[in-house]
Amino acid sequence: MNNTDTNRVLVLGATGKTGSRVAERLSAHGVSVRTAARSGADTSFDWDNQATWEQTLRGATGLYLVSPILHIDFAGLVGRFLDQAERAGIRHVTYLSAYGMEHAPGEVALRAVELDLAARDSLTSTVIRPAWFMEDFSETFLQPVNDEIVVPAGDGAEAFVSVEDIAAVAAVTLTEPEKHAGRAYAPTGPQALTMTEAAAMISAATGRTVTYRDTDREQWIAAMVSTGVPAEYAQVLRPLTATVASGNGAHPNSDILDVTGTAPVTFAEFAAKTAPVWK
Repeated sequence: MNNTDTNRVLVLGATGKTGSRVAERLSAHGVSVRTAARSGADTSFDWDNQATWEQTLRGATGLYLVSPILHIDFAGLVGRFLDQAERAGIRHVTYLSAYGMEHAPGEVALRAVELDLAARDSLTSTVIRPAWFMEDFSETFLQPVNDEIVVPAGDGAEAFVSVEDIAAVAAVTLTEPEKHAGRAYAPTGPQALTMTEAAAMISAATGRTVTYRDTDREQWIAAMVSTGVPAEYAQVLRPLTATVASGNGAHPNSDILDVTGTAPVTFAEFAAKTAPVWK
C-alpha cells in the first residue's frame, strides 16, 4: 500500500489541527487524498449523520481516524464506522489517540477504539498517542489572555509536541503502512517543560512578559463549560490536567526521529515562529 498510484487516503477532521497538516503532507508525497469534515473539505462528513459515511469512504484504502470532538462515549459509534470502512475497502487505519492511553481501562473510549482496531483482521492499524500540543498555546486553551496562561497544571512538566511533528509521523505511517502496522507511537517534544518555563520562552520570543498562573481545577473546568465546552467533557479535562500537575506528564522520547528521520521541533523554535500570533 506504499504505492502512491493505488493508495487513496481518507483524512477525517481535515480542517482541524492535525488533519489539515496530515493531508498537506500526504499530498506533498504524491498520495491521493480525500479530506473530510463537516464543511470546507472534499467531502461532507458528520459523525452524527451516517448517511455521509458511504460517500466519504468510497474508493479509499487508508484512513486517518480522529474521534468525534468533545464527545465522551464514542467507541460504539466509531466501531460502526470501522465496520463500514472495512466493507468499503479500507486496509490501514492510523488512529489519533492520546498520550498514555495504553494504561487506560478498556471502557475509556479512546482505549476502546485502540482495542477495537487491534482486534480487526481485515485491516492493519497504527496508533499515535501524542503529548500535549504546542499549538494549544497559540490556538486553544493554553493561549495567553492578558499575557497570562491560566490552567490547573501546578508545577508539573509536559513534553509539548508540535502538531507538525504529529502530522509528519502520521503521514509516514499512512504512506508506508506495512512498516508501521501494529505499532504505537507517542510523539513528544525534546524537552519536558513546566508551564512557567513555557511562558518564559513565549516571553523571550515576543519581548513581552507572559506569566503562568495555577488555578483551582474545578473552577477552571466550570469556566471552560461556560464558554461552550460540554459539561460531560469535564471527565476528560479533569484527569488531563491532573496528570501533568501530579508530575506524570509526557516524557521526551525518540519516536518522531525514529519514524521520520527528523528531530522534533523544540518549544523555543515553535515560540519564535509563532510569536506574531501573541503580539
